[in-house]
Amino acid sequence: MSTDSTASASRRPLLPLWAAVLAAAVAGPTLDLAFPDVGWWPFAFVGVAFALVSLIGRSIGGALLVGFVFGASFYLIHIIWITRYLGPIPWLALSGLEAILMAAGAVPIVLAYRWLPALSPARATRLIALPVLIGGLWTGRELFMGSWPYTGFPWARIGMSQSESPLADIASWTGVAGLTFLMVTAVAAVIEWLRAGRVRDLRTALPAAVAALLLVAVPAFPTTPSGELRVGAVQGNGPSAYFDQRTPYAILNAQLEATAPLAGEDLDLLVWPEGGIDYDPLQDPTTAAALDALAAEFGAPLLVNAATDRGERTFNTSMLWEEGAENPVAFHDKRNPVPMGEYVPDRWFFERIVPDLVGLIQREYTPGENPPFIDVDGVGVGLAICFDVIYDAVIWEGARDGAELYVFQTNNADFRDTDENLQQLAFARMRAIETGRSVVNLSTVGTSQVIGPDGATLESLPAGTAGHMLAEVPLRTGLTPAVIVGPAVQVILGWGSLLGLVAVGIALCVRGRRGQTTTPASEETGVDRDVPA
Repeated sequence: MSTDSTASASRRPLLPLWAAVLAAAVAGPTLDLAFPDVGWWPFAFVGVAFALVSLIGRSIGGALLVGFVFGASFYLIHIIWITRYLGPIPWLALSGLEAILMAAGAVPIVLAYRWLPALSPARATRLIALPVLIGGLWTGRELFMGSWPYTGFPWARIGMSQSESPLADIASWTGVAGLTFLMVTAVAAVIEWLRAGRVRDLRTALPAAVAALLLVAVPAFPTTPSGELRVGAVQGNGPSAYFDQRTPYAILNAQLEATAPLAGEDLDLLVWPEGGIDYDPLQDPTTAAALDALAAEFGAPLLVNAATDRGERTFNTSMLWEEGAENPVAFHDKRNPVPMGEYVPDRWFFERIVPDLVGLIQREYTPGENPPFIDVDGVGVGLAICFDVIYDAVIWEGARDGAELYVFQTNNADFRDTDENLQQLAFARMRAIETGRSVVNLSTVGTSQVIGPDGATLESLPAGTAGHMLAEVPLRTGLTPAVIVGPAVQVILGWGSLLGLVAVGIALCVRGRRGQTTTPASEETGVDRDVPA
């Protein structure tokens, strides 16, 4: 086959448009199966494969349609837990926004499938360079969606689906973004190997095999043991949901009751979850007195969380409380309050659309600016409050500041009996593996776990149960490559892939102007040739 005919074949749609839409609709639910509570991690590869196959050969319009169908079919299932208390409007709005962003991010992927083989029809380009570019563009889309708008929603990253798979270890080298990149690149390489039509030629399978080998053969980066910290973590299961009916101090009393069985234990740190206190201890003497008494009883510092008011601003604050000290002795404010949950961006606009829902959100939390780190008697503890666990920068900053373990305080009460708490727990497990540090992931209502540096569960409390965990939590020092080079990896995969695509496009334009190649009008205008079908 000639070079021109090979390039032309590579640009033809792999599926007719109707079949591509169907494949995209299947891709979303299939990908969701890789995440908890099902957690069948190999299905992430199947979902990505369906999504990529549906995009090959599409025009701009076809890419937008197929990308939107994929995004909608995934997010409408994956985050249905939003409807638990808030109903369908926020669920549809967020799913719709994410689907639109998925559709926009599908366009660069389609252009890569069209442009790169046209620029260089060589087999090596198809088998190596094209899958690498596709993996980078997919990862770049994830990174963009995880940062925009309003700090983004990095909830459903492909790499996060692998927290209990043998592939998770590589995240300690590359970060979650790098894991996503390798997974998508491996799938794209397999697709190109099959498209090449030379299955029996083992040389054509080599790029896909190398990508797969990197995923399964790289062990976790070893961090250095530095002792243990005896931690008690209490899940009070109090009435801490937004719409729960409760009497004054009901949540505080539930936490105190669940803490009582730990009396007499020798603790280095006692931890309560996010929202484990009804009132601001900086303003409420009754709450402050209860914490003083608890610190005195256990002779150990307390790590607690509450909404705090300082001046005219409100924060979601984790506080270290010690016996006989001017408390709190240290605190950390949540870095990324949840838009439409903990504050309303552009309130004037959204109140005109859904005034009843927006009116429910009375507090306007201010983003914190202090480090996600505290010192507990010489032991560095990294912090992430609730959804902050999904933001890479918060986790990496804690490690670089000297964290030897992490404490993630959360309140999942607004999502009782849904997959939300298990999805968030999977993110916590991936953070343990990524940083090589233990994690105490503590929820007001569960599921709570103490997770080892290798991702193994050391202690656990099921959802909907009042109780405590008591563990000798392993401490670690030393930074994993993910923490050191993670930001650079993101820049290279995100902006580097996009700039690479632009460079390919410019090279094609230059060649076209020199009269060295011709492009059909349908491709220049972006009209999908499959639309009439």
